[in-house]
Amino acid sequence: MALVETKDLTYTYPGGSKQSIKNVSIKIEKGEFTLITGPSGCGKTTLCRCFNGLIPHFYQGEMKGTIHVAGLNIVEHPIHELARHVGLVFQNPENQLFALSVEKDVAFGLENLGVSREEMRKKVDWALKLTGIEDIKDRAPYELSGGQQQRVAIASVLAMQPELIVLDEPTSFLDPLSAKRIFEVIHQLNKSLGITVVLVEHRLDLTAKYADHIIIMNEGNVAMDGDPREILRSEETRLIGVGIPKATRLYQLLRKSGMKLGDTLPLSSDEMADLFKEALNRG
Repeated sequence: MALVETKDLTYTYPGGSKQSIKNVSIKIEKGEFTLITGPSGCGKTTLCRCFNGLIPHFYQGEMKGTIHVAGLNIVEHPIHELARHVGLVFQNPENQLFALSVEKDVAFGLENLGVSREEMRKKVDWALKLTGIEDIKDRAPYELSGGQQQRVAIASVLAMQPELIVLDEPTSFLDPLSAKRIFEVIHQLNKSLGITVVLVEHRLDLTAKYADHIIIMNEGNVAMDGDPREILRSEETRLIGVGIPKATRLYQLLRKSGMKLGDTLPLSSDEMADLFKEALNRG
């Protein structure tokens, strides 16, 4: 059974005249790194809010269709119960950091779940170490840089040890280098711990190479859903307005001009460089 499965999921915000997502039917398998992208206002954030029960429990509105996460029907289970299975990292880390120290922020969710002190100590230390922020655990979150704050937000979700982490454009306030570091941490968690990752992101230059699965949304609908290389090869993807990675676009243009490059579509500059080396070695 898929870790996340939606069938004909449709949602309209309270007082809204237009559906934010329409008839969304997707499956996300356990252990996958899924990238959700699409033009601004296409419904990506709304879909994320469904994964952890913010919709329909916090945002009322009108919801149709079904969504199951970790075998649970989202409608039938409260947010605090779903928090054991799904962690959501917001776009702006300041929205989820409020304690007087990093360590207290990371422990907050565990305290709410009534975890024993000994168990809490272990989980907090583990999450701090994994995200590389042990040395700032006594500092106040408001003193930190944007990249450090985002690591704290990720650590606070990780401490709960959810099966699924959903990150909604987690680096939109960061420069490319800080963003790259955050994406590397997320990728490492996915590969080394098998945590299922759903990443909403428009910067495909930095993220496409990590994805096993890509979902492209447009005007509330799922426009494309499948293998990243197949989808990013498609002309339809470019016409929707998705920012195809520069390396992918360069490869397509060079192949069109007659240059003999390998058949594997590159998703990053490193992969493109490897293709150039192979072409040069062939003479």
